[in-house]
Amino acid sequence: MSSSAMAETGDILGLQVTVLVAHSPLAVEVDPLTGEVHLDERLSGLSAADQAACEWALRLGDAWSVPVAVLTVGPPAADATLRAVLAAGAARAIRVDADADADADPRMVAAGVIAALRRDPDHGDPDHAQMTRTDIVVAGSWSPRRGSGAVPALVAAGLGRVRGHGIGGVAQALGLVSLAPTAPGVVEAERRIDGGRRERLRVRAPAVLSVDPGTAPLRRAGLRAVVAARRAPIDVVRIALPASLPATRVPLRPRPKVLLPPAATLPARERVRQLTGAGETRGTDRAVVRLDPPQAADRVLAALRAWGYLPAPGPGTCASGATGPGPDEQAR
Repeated sequence: MSSSAMAETGDILGLQVTVLVAHSPLAVEVDPLTGEVHLDERLSGLSAADQAACEWALRLGDAWSVPVAVLTVGPPAADATLRAVLAAGAARAIRVDADADADADPRMVAAGVIAALRRDPDHGDPDHAQMTRTDIVVAGSWSPRRGSGAVPALVAAGLGRVRGHGIGGVAQALGLVSLAPTAPGVVEAERRIDGGRRERLRVRAPAVLSVDPGTAPLRRAGLRAVVAARRAPIDVVRIALPASLPATRVPLRPRPKVLLPPAATLPARERVRQLTGAGETRGTDRAVVRLDPPQAADRVLAALRAWGYLPAPGPGTCASGATGPGPDEQAR
């Protein structure tokens, strides 16, 4: 190993790769007479997005020679999904004990994941864990179980608060299609953007990465690994999750402009023209500007605040709303 690589390895203390999965229903049974939907645990398991996340996490672990832990939030039935990932090559399985409906709320899932990641298996001290371990968290972009795709972003924001990274959270790269490990704790990622383009990112740990389904097929587990996974222990974490999380309040959006109906005596074409504003000169000044990505983001946030979609920034925050440095992403 070169001296530069050894230096970067020394900067990453306790590198841990964790993959988040969900015990998702892959198919349902519908009663033909009553129309009632039944969920069969035999038809539940890893979704396509979670399979891709597991494969990418295992590849990162192989490249950096670090163990991979699999983590889920759910009832005991989710142990079968964890054992499938153990058979594929994960070294450790963790389940945050929760009822069957808790994993449907992304905020509840994120709270359980953050609490489990803060635990240190050797010391048990959350403050010590957050100082000595650097996490790469890989997750699927969304779950079939009423998934909104918000869990990876919520986990990144929550980890940023507990690790002192400000409200911007730790580094996050969402909707990825490929991951290429470089130095330990550094990932070259690629994701799709509008217009058929691709964006390349360099993300440094600690970071949360979400991958799209179908980007990497999960490796097939051997028979010996499947048998060993059936007897492997699963760490069950019991965390007092709140029954309900407080709703986030945002300022009321401004009411739309009230348009008076055209006079009924006008011809139909004139009424349509007045309603659509066809042929009228707009008073809004429009200009095409070229900005760097940070400046473009600030311009978008300023417009959203002016229109009432976002609250005004508090004291001590910059235009983007962050108090510290943002994610270490370099678009190229």
